[in-house]
Amino acid sequence: MMTRSHLVPLLLCCLPLAASLRCYTCVFPAISPLDCLKFPVECPAGQRCMSSEATGKRGALQLNMYEKSCAVPTQCGVSGQKYASGIYFNYTNLCCDTDLCNAAVTPAVLTWSSITLCLMPTLVLLLG
Repeated sequence: MMTRSHLVPLLLCCLPLAASLRCYTCVFPAISPLDCLKFPVECPAGQRCMSSEATGKRGALQLNMYEKSCAVPTQCGVSGQKYASGIYFNYTNLCCDTDLCNAAVTPAVLTWSSITLCLMPTLVLLLG
């Protein structure tokens, strides 16, 4: 028979452990996404990791700015415009929910046409 003293530790083991989400952070305007990786922080409960990229133009010069932070869910998936250093920047906020998940630097996107061009010599040799 289980006593009360045995039941309490058993019940405590069944409770989920609430751990804070850790995210990288840097404050807009950072000109390199790598600047943001040095500053992990613990987010308040209910917040997500956010990564934002903003692009602005002044004449022929195009600038990219980066921001990483903790964010309330209503900031996620939002696009808009920011004003910094005399330039309007168009931005998009993307969010994720695992520790330090906002570390990814946006990779160059492979398109089907570039994949096809890379594979074309192989296809010619196989079919020729």
